[in-house]
Amino acid sequence: MHLTSSRAAAPPSWSLLPAAGVSAAAVLLFGLQLRGAGYAVLAVALLAAFLRDRALGKDLALIGIGIGIVSTTSVEAELSWDRFLTIGAVLALAVGMPFLIDRFVYRRRAIRFPWRTGRRWPPVEKAYLVAVPLLGWAILPYYFISSGAYRNWPEITDGGELARFFVGVNAVGAWDELFFICTCFALLRRHFPLWQANLLQATIFVSFLWELGYREWGPLLTVPFALLQGYIFNRTRSLTYVLIVHLLFDAVVFLAIVHAHDRDWLPIFVY
Repeated sequence: MHLTSSRAAAPPSWSLLPAAGVSAAAVLLFGLQLRGAGYAVLAVALLAAFLRDRALGKDLALIGIGIGIVSTTSVEAELSWDRFLTIGAVLALAVGMPFLIDRFVYRRRAIRFPWRTGRRWPPVEKAYLVAVPLLGWAILPYYFISSGAYRNWPEITDGGELARFFVGVNAVGAWDELFFICTCFALLRRHFPLWQANLLQATIFVSFLWELGYREWGPLLTVPFALLQGYIFNRTRSLTYVLIVHLLFDAVVFLAIVHAHDRDWLPIFVY
């Protein structure tokens, strides 16, 4: 799997503007909840992309379709069955629709989900898998409790809600990698160098996480996390690896949020 192209070496400077417009639309739609302005910026950005470069326009359109689908519902955390199923269906469609268009309309394989790469993980990557939950244990409880951000997630009152919350946290974490990394980042890398593509995908990624609940000073954590996930995927070419990293981190997110609501539950954190 290759995330580079001839365009990535020296992209025309004007091509970056419509791509930045798509990312800005995500900020408006997810971060600021300005639906009208967000859709207008998205439409203008996609039109500009097609006028500038048809190939760029086709790839940004796939990202825009996913963003547009997600924006049709709130992704703020709720634990009712109705919201649980609605959010799940919307997120599945936001990944599935660009993938299907790429395969059956564009007739190519630009969006891939590389589970098995045949590449062995070196010691530094194995060590990172140990470091991730330890860093989460050290940082996340302090963030959620000191900022009050844990209140952006509902308090859990019974075992059914606890189970749905656990499944939801992990399902959204997996979806993050499928959409922001394997879809948005991979498509952007076809046209832009690593640092530009990574900043563009991280802007979309962090905007979504803001609406999800990582507010207050949460971007101080989510921005480097999103950038690292893009960098690691570019280096490893492995969805499996970035997914394991994300789910290890989300395991601590789950424990920290539940603990923040009930400090007597699992008192294993220092903050």
